[in-house]
Amino acid sequence: MVIKNVNLETVCGISSKLPENLLPEVAFAGKSNVGKSSLINSLMNRKALARTSSQPGKTQTINFYNVNNEIYFVDLPGYGYAKANENVKAQWGKMVERYLRKSEKLQKIFLLLDIRHVPSENDRMMYDWILRNGYEPVIIATKADKIKRSQLQKQLKMIGDSLRLRKSAELIAFSAQTRQGRDEIYAILDKILECV
Repeated sequence: MVIKNVNLETVCGISSKLPENLLPEVAFAGKSNVGKSSLINSLMNRKALARTSSQPGKTQTINFYNVNNEIYFVDLPGYGYAKANENVKAQWGKMVERYLRKSEKLQKIFLLLDIRHVPSENDRMMYDWILRNGYEPVIIATKADKIKRSQLQKQLKMIGDSLRLRKSAELIAFSAQTRQGRDEIYAILDKILECV
């Protein structure tokens, strides 16, 4: 995939109507501070179009990035942000659920997990929920540059075992710093574009 142009086209808040897009969509889900914005920026070849922050819970909207007028990257609000009050968390959850259930153009969900940690209860719930809704998520193990190369397979196995991943599941180690895993994600996106 060669990125020629990118445009933040639609930003949906809690009460916004979801856009009726004509292009295929891929969604990025993950816990706050898992590196979602860094991954999206890396894929789009942009430094700071998706806002990164040292303060988790920054993405509180669903952001639709039009890429090459071919596909939308959909940045979902991070879940599990401890400092958000329960009411706000519940609203974020409903917003994400509404999008995942109602989008007619959603082709693939990328679920991001931190390669250094055992998936949390929230991660497992999100994974199970995605499966129950008929999607087979691609698991992206972020921050791969933060561990030794010799630890990589062990950490990936730990994630796979914890989620009880199916044999067919795709699990990709990714680093926004070194761009490890980016070509594998591009290959998945290319396959989606070939099929639509």
